[in-house]
Amino acid sequence: MDDQTAAFEAERPRLTRIGERVLGDHAEAQDVVQNAWIRLAANETPIDNLSGWLTTVTTRLCLDRLRSKLPVPDEDIETDDTAPDPADGVLLADSVGDALQVVLDRLGPAERVAFVLHDSFAVDFPTIAGILGVTPVSARKLASRARGKLKIVLAEPGSAGMAERAAVVDAFLYAAKGGDLQALLGLLAPDVVVEGADAAAVALGTQRLVGRDEVVSLVNGGMKTAFPVFVGDRPGLAWLHRGEYRVAFDFTIEGGIVQRIDLRADPAVLAAVCKR
Repeated sequence: MDDQTAAFEAERPRLTRIGERVLGDHAEAQDVVQNAWIRLAANETPIDNLSGWLTTVTTRLCLDRLRSKLPVPDEDIETDDTAPDPADGVLLADSVGDALQVVLDRLGPAERVAFVLHDSFAVDFPTIAGILGVTPVSARKLASRARGKLKIVLAEPGSAGMAERAAVVDAFLYAAKGGDLQALLGLLAPDVVVEGADAAAVALGTQRLVGRDEVVSLVNGGMKTAFPVFVGDRPGLAWLHRGEYRVAFDFTIEGGIVQRIDLRADPAVLAAVCKR
């Protein structure tokens, strides 16, 4: 295996994950990545940054497929290059579950690419801008607008299906890990309650919290070792410590909003927790 082939194979898993998240289809993602390999094999120009080159080619191939399915043009997002944007610095942790694909499907092609590359794969906005053919500020605006649309979708009445419920939990984790106060507040009911639901949880010293502000003070920035799980048959979160789940977060969600979080630490409950 020559150096170029070995380097491509090392990148293949990451490129496939990008394709899966952008396109929402594993087979299509594999096809796109294979096409990227064909383009690499045919390329005769020196490549200084192979990882960046492959990311660009793979994403553009994904973008072409999205636009063939969703021919509606994205709205104009050109703006003042000096304007600040809240999308800066926001990163969707790898632990965010695949349920967000449900709502990603509702985004326009450019929005989806900007959001996925930046929030899921930490690609910088100048690189995203080059892929999309827009300015870096416009790329930030696309990601920010996509994030806003996701919040709207998550808050839609009646979005109580399993995938949508999981998406709310994942968005909660994303906001908590990223310290996004506004996103957290938007996901919580005004009278949201968090409390220990069993003796083991109470024994850990958990206090009953009522209201958005109290709940945000508990979870904001304090979920670094929390991961998406199933608590019973429900999408939830669990704190992991030294390889073992210590506390499970059992969510009650209505209308896309978190109404209640029961903390469970009973050994029998934790033994049944499984990663999703």
